[in-house]
Amino acid sequence: MSMDLGIAGKRAAVAAASSGLGLASAKALAAEGAKVAICGRDRARLDAAAAEVGGDCVSIVADVSDAAGGAAFVAAASEALGGVDILVTNAGGPPAGDFAATDVDAYPAALGLNLLSVVGMCKAAAPAMQERGWGRVVAITSLSVRQPIANLILSNTARAGVTGFLKTMARELAGTGVTVNSVQPGLHRTPRIIQLYGADAPGPVGEPDDFGGVVAFLCSEQATFITGAAVHVDGGSYTALL
Repeated sequence: MSMDLGIAGKRAAVAAASSGLGLASAKALAAEGAKVAICGRDRARLDAAAAEVGGDCVSIVADVSDAAGGAAFVAAASEALGGVDILVTNAGGPPAGDFAATDVDAYPAALGLNLLSVVGMCKAAAPAMQERGWGRVVAITSLSVRQPIANLILSNTARAGVTGFLKTMARELAGTGVTVNSVQPGLHRTPRIIQLYGADAPGPVGEPDDFGGVVAFLCSEQATFITGAAVHVDGGSYTALL
């Protein structure tokens, strides 16, 4: 028996959703009856993704690699949908590299992509959610927040920072009807993981659609008392107790 998540008719903006975990999240929300807007940089890939999402999905060409780009996507989604009740923040990952090989000048772009873009999206979406007394923010981050991943120092750094931002925001918005959570994927069968590891990904590899279901649940009425959580979805890859 399926569970009604209570989000039919809610308006959802899902960033960087032309493929991978963003696309899976958009599909899961649309399957629950939400009205979905997605963004990406390439029109052809974006339109193909929107067709896969279905349900009159709105596709918006946008680059969410910095705060301004993130805010612009939320503004465009709000205009297209008549408002945004659900925000799923997401972006691609910065280049791979270790401490020794990564120049200091590479850090600002990584922070823009995986930290400041989220700040921009949240600043654009949350005030209207607070006014309405209902909203869901779910940020797709990475298991690297709990367990830094070798050769991804830029991603490890930026995603740890955004987790601190999201936790602080969740505490400030607690009790307003707006929840703020993050989901930390391990390895899933996405183009990014294939690019990084090829066929030799270390550890369990999950399916994007299963991940999307977790995002949809955190947007549900049943999850109304879950906020400030950072949920790792990794098939058991994370080894620590806490």
